[in-house]
Amino acid sequence: MQIKVPYGKSDAFHVDIADNQLTGVFNPNHVDKVDADTAIDQALANPFETDSFEKFMDTNERVVFIVNDGTRPTPTAQVLRHIYPKIKDKNIYFIVATGVHREPTEEEYNFIFGADIYQDLKAKGRIHSHDCHHDAMTYLGKSSNGTKMLLNKIVADAAKVVPISSIEPHYFAGYTGGRKSFLPGVAAYETISENHYLALKNSARALKLKGNPVHEDMMDAMQVLKGIDIFAIEMVLDSQHDIYAVTTGDLSQSFYAGIDKAKEVYGVRIPHKADIVISVAPYPMDVDLYQAQKALDNGKLALKRDGILILVAKCRTGIGPKPFYDLLSSEKDAQAVLDKIHHSWKLGYHKAAKMAQIDTWAQTWAVTDLTDQQMRNVHFKPFHELTAAYQAAVAEKGDQASVIVLPAGSMTVPEVQA
Repeated sequence: MQIKVPYGKSDAFHVDIADNQLTGVFNPNHVDKVDADTAIDQALANPFETDSFEKFMDTNERVVFIVNDGTRPTPTAQVLRHIYPKIKDKNIYFIVATGVHREPTEEEYNFIFGADIYQDLKAKGRIHSHDCHHDAMTYLGKSSNGTKMLLNKIVADAAKVVPISSIEPHYFAGYTGGRKSFLPGVAAYETISENHYLALKNSARALKLKGNPVHEDMMDAMQVLKGIDIFAIEMVLDSQHDIYAVTTGDLSQSFYAGIDKAKEVYGVRIPHKADIVISVAPYPMDVDLYQAQKALDNGKLALKRDGILILVAKCRTGIGPKPFYDLLSSEKDAQAVLDKIHHSWKLGYHKAAKMAQIDTWAQTWAVTDLTDQQMRNVHFKPFHELTAAYQAAVAEKGDQASVIVLPAGSMTVPEVQA
């Protein structure tokens, strides 16, 4: 059977997999389509524990909107097209929640806001990209775990804040969305580092919230926001990145309501684990290896011990944060990387740790636009074409090897059927 595997924004590979080997091609679950405009309207008019969005915006005070950066599939532009005519003359300001990421490119800004709205906001000087290192921060308090909440002054000084985000599985926070707009979204580097250190624990994993130390620390840290009036807009997307559900209002309640919908989409049942797993980081989550790693972490859940996990990710802008690359490339094998992490900690090491952990029990290969040397340096067997990688994997594992394909591996969390 010929399988189409997406690569980048518009390209694709086509790989032939024998029927007797193909366990399945698993995407996020099919769900019924909804009318997005109706879903947005209903959610804005019926929020959790607060007035409607229209009443929330009936103010002369500045309202700060927090939006995701270009590494998330969040359809922010679609929501803004819906609400912007009603708010454009208000005292509004937008901050891009980059966390520790770089500022968006012009292409990414257009993706985030939509070209027309972006140009209008840009001309009016109403957009700022969060810089966790250099922006002015305000100290708001500590979580019970000791994480110091230092937030961008633009957000901390706001009387009203509207975080717009999407809810999908996250490999160590359980899910994106909700609290992540603030931490890591607009937090200081120190704050993000303290929170993300908890990701090294095994209980920090996709779909898990109860007992997940990263999530619980984030939720506890949100208590410092009590002085800010928040109207959250959360979206759950289907496998085509179309809006499936919208929840709004109270930050926590809208988040947990969205989780119920996200589970319907992303938790995918598989009959058994496979010898070879092809896991894809689709656009825009293929921006760099640092972001594409989510597809690797989800793919491992479908892989047998001693199997081959093939990551497919364009990595359009390269590797990602320097500490992440420096750690992985500093040692010749994965166990040495893990040993080094036990002796020191820098933000970015959590992703390196998750990648290195896989290499202790399986092989990781990659199809990317990175150079062969870059891929080898971070412990991947390098390829630039999927058919070549797949044929090499079959040659090693045998023509009876079972195969699973995850075309949206960043958002598909496999679970073996009981």
